[in-house]
Amino acid sequence: HWDGREFDEYIITTEGVGAYGETPEEYLCRMETLHELMAVLDTCTNVQRSRFLLYALDGLSLAEIGVLCGCSKVAVYQSVEAVRKKFINFFENRLNE
Repeated sequence: HWDGREFDEYIITTEGVGAYGETPEEYLCRMETLHELMAVLDTCTNVQRSRFLLYALDGLSLAEIGVLCGCSKVAVYQSVEAVRKKFINFFENRLNE
């Protein structure tokens, strides 16, 4: 017979956990990281940003991005590498703060 204990235990274990199973602290950390990533991407040119996002988020190969953008694979590599270096520099500087 159901006496409510199971429901009470569920409420206690999920208290303070967001819709996707993250705590408020985890949400705050995720949002802070997102803002940092966006700050780095804001320092990039539109071309660098779009090529990097196609590579990093959409999973396209350098050759596929080259065809899509009408440029060489080397040009795509240089854009992606430039953004990657900006991320490395940003986070290395954050560690030294």
